[in-house]
Amino acid sequence: MVTRRPNLRAALLLFVVLIGVGTVGFMLTEGWSPGQALFAAVTTLTTLGTDRPHTAAGMAFTVVFVLVGVGTSFYILTSLVVYVAEGHFTTTLEKRRMERAIGKLRHHFIICGFGRVGRQIAAEFDREGVPYVLVDSNSDSLAHAAPGQPVIHGNPASDEVLLKARLESARGLIAATDSDADNVYITLTARVLHPKLFILARANHPDAEAKLIRAGADRVISPYSVGGRLMAMLSLRPLSVEFVDTVLHNKAGDLLLEDLHITGDSPLAGLTLGEVRERYMTAVGILAVQSGEQVLLNPSPETRLKVGDSLAVIGTASQLASLENAAMGIRRAYGKHEEH
Repeated sequence: MVTRRPNLRAALLLFVVLIGVGTVGFMLTEGWSPGQALFAAVTTLTTLGTDRPHTAAGMAFTVVFVLVGVGTSFYILTSLVVYVAEGHFTTTLEKRRMERAIGKLRHHFIICGFGRVGRQIAAEFDREGVPYVLVDSNSDSLAHAAPGQPVIHGNPASDEVLLKARLESARGLIAATDSDADNVYITLTARVLHPKLFILARANHPDAEAKLIRAGADRVISPYSVGGRLMAMLSLRPLSVEFVDTVLHNKAGDLLLEDLHITGDSPLAGLTLGEVRERYMTAVGILAVQSGEQVLLNPSPETRLKVGDSLAVIGTASQLASLENAAMGIRRAYGKHEEH
């Protein structure tokens, strides 16, 4: 047998209505002032007692009012006890705290889908100190989120849900559900709402990659093909793969592999890589330069930088910080030290 939880809002509204009815009733039957009638209505409902009515109409009204009011008071008391005992009060407070936290998010990622892949993404973001919000229609999946982590229970392909996740101020969106169809809808919805947003999508089947690109994804990743490629490379070139994995995950604590962007106020804009090394005495290794759609691997010292270019660099944390401090206007794409 299913029991219905008393509706606290309805009970409180009924209590207010009864006070209003009682106030008006005592004013009409007894001729009391609004203040005296309100006092009589409240004390009657709370069973504290009040002045005895002097008219027959007042006595009849009081009898009916007491019978109805006492029952309502017990209903309200029951609603309050159940509301607190079942944890709804705490849940409401937590929901409002979560909404405030999401409302403050800026330059964050939206992770759509919190399955095995989504959890791994979140773990990496936690390690890097990158802000993000989780969106999933499965409440059981969201139950695995860390305490205090901003989460939204809802369909990530919904306009309302994505806007609630502050899509307009997000750095990027990751469609990581285990359904290719859902990822296509998520990508399409996000692209329409935010044409310039960086969107990374998961493809579970080879034929889904082209659909996700057409839907608006900037990058498409297949966990199975990536995993298979990594296993093959580990078999053929274990030392090289281990080195890259160590640097990417900062396991050794010495070297970092980072993306740096040249912004509009950077003094590096217009300089060649050779001039950058001479002027800032940097020991940071520049592995690649992306200019528009073109990617230059192992760029020469004559490569000239311009606003909007991105650099893949390797170096120690202190070396990267030194370059950033010397040339304000550079910012990291990811990580705890990002400058806005």
